[in-house]
Amino acid sequence: MPVYNPPLRDMQFVMHEVLNVMEDFKAFPQHAEVDVDTINAVLEEGGKFASEVIFPLNISGDTEGCKLDQATHEVTTPKGFKEAYKTYVEGGWAALSCDPEFGGQGLPLVVNQCLYEMMNSANQAWTMYPGLTHGAYAALHTFGTDEQKATYLRKMTSGEWTGTMCLTEPHCGTDLGLMRTKAEPQPDGTYKLTGNKIFISAGEHDMADNIIHLVLARLPDAPPGIKGVSLFIVPKFNVNKDGTLGERNGIYCGGLEHKMGIHGNATAQIVIDGAIGTMVGQPNKGMQGMFVMMNAARLGVGNQSLGLTEVAYQNALAYAKDRIQMRSLTGPKAKDKPADPIIVHPDVRKMLLTAKAYAEGGRALAMFCSVLLEKVHSHPDEKVRKDSDDMLSLLTPITKAFLTDNGYQAATMCQQVFGGHGYIKEWGMEQFVRDARINMIYEGTNTIQALDLLGRKVLGNNGATLKKFGKLVGALVMEEGVNEKMAEFINPLAVLGEQITKFTTEIGFKGLQNADEVGAAAVDYLRVAGHLVFGYFWARMAQVALREIAAGNTDPFYQAKLQTARFYFAKLFPETATLMRTARAGSKVLMDTDAALA
Repeated sequence: MPVYNPPLRDMQFVMHEVLNVMEDFKAFPQHAEVDVDTINAVLEEGGKFASEVIFPLNISGDTEGCKLDQATHEVTTPKGFKEAYKTYVEGGWAALSCDPEFGGQGLPLVVNQCLYEMMNSANQAWTMYPGLTHGAYAALHTFGTDEQKATYLRKMTSGEWTGTMCLTEPHCGTDLGLMRTKAEPQPDGTYKLTGNKIFISAGEHDMADNIIHLVLARLPDAPPGIKGVSLFIVPKFNVNKDGTLGERNGIYCGGLEHKMGIHGNATAQIVIDGAIGTMVGQPNKGMQGMFVMMNAARLGVGNQSLGLTEVAYQNALAYAKDRIQMRSLTGPKAKDKPADPIIVHPDVRKMLLTAKAYAEGGRALAMFCSVLLEKVHSHPDEKVRKDSDDMLSLLTPITKAFLTDNGYQAATMCQQVFGGHGYIKEWGMEQFVRDARINMIYEGTNTIQALDLLGRKVLGNNGATLKKFGKLVGALVMEEGVNEKMAEFINPLAVLGEQITKFTTEIGFKGLQNADEVGAAAVDYLRVAGHLVFGYFWARMAQVALREIAAGNTDPFYQAKLQTARFYFAKLFPETATLMRTARAGSKVLMDTDAALA
């Protein structure tokens, strides 16, 4: 059976020693009374919930899956899911970082980020039920009317009601301009919606009293394409004026998708048959609210793969220490046994260290993004809000795509450590691989994230935002450039920082001549940018570790961090050279292939 231990020490290291989040929080009046001990205590309890309540349901939930009653359109979640959700709500976990005005606890977003990493490690399918509510909450908090906020936010904050985002339709995925769902205005100011949606995660379940669907649809006079999309609140049960639940709305589950992974989550085909909804925001401006949800979801999906990377690594490490097979190439290490533990073999260590490096680098990036998100929404200085928004817009596609690509690679490597046992269900590794695979697909495939990064976030403003991140890299290089002990981390980072400017300019110039050049280079480009970002955070983590060691700190944690940083820069970071070469190969070898693809 698999195991999971919340990585609280590493979370504390990134939060308090690398990012120094308490300094950032001083600028937020709402966090004036938050201290290190409070944060650490909350995360310790959150780790217990993840490891003791929902982790034991992961394999059983995958085996049992969800069941749809075709007559009533009701979905039953796997055994124990509903009870675990009740524990989650009663523990106040749903309200952790929500606005106190609506019953939230108002804790920093980085605390919620860490909680969700642990829950994703423990049980991604279960975590998606409350997780999607955060995106819907954010959209309503930003664009909802006072009446809508009063009606929905308190119940969503408490976790009594959950939320979804209903975008995709059978004939269109990411190209939302093709959607056909209609919204007809009614005399009382509401709208009657009709259409079909697919792939709606947590779209129907038995865990909460109501499900608040945020649905994209078209008004009768809407202009064509993405400019004619509006956003609507369509609850499963209509809500009466006094806040009680009314009659069943005309939105229901017509079928459940049969999937490769995340079996414990109800991925629903949603039928909208004259359902009553209210508009969020302005007519034909629905993408504003939906992007709030989508961006939150993209960060959340990166966090899903971060969680899976961590739990897969923990299990592979434990197995590699215990499993004996063959002798070390340099002679027996376990002389009292007939063979050595497989952890003595170089390639096993390479697979383990790859997963460890991607987990710990991803954790630093995810936490950094959560602090940026807090600044975007709540920092009192307008310039800080703007700069943070720019930086977050650059890092969001990297967080989604780089972490999920890495997560699938890491889960597969950790499965490989188990050999044949990794292919057997009872060990749990094959489930981690299956669950990780969806993260590269939904909330915009990773190719779309790459196009967004290169086309919009970099070339779209002539590299201005990329230069802002480059300044962070440059400041670290200036600070540590003469420190010989930091040279193995700083030198390759400085070189890539210089190379990526020329690399970006070159692709941008070629793209002006032929737009397919951008499409051909985008995926490789995102991985180069991802390594630049990871390299920056790994250098900062090595910097802290070296300082602690120099100060006489004998905690083996810092030696472990330093050794992982060395592995990352020696074995993973050099991938950038190959990626830049393949990106420069251009689009001709892809597009001039009609005969090959006939």
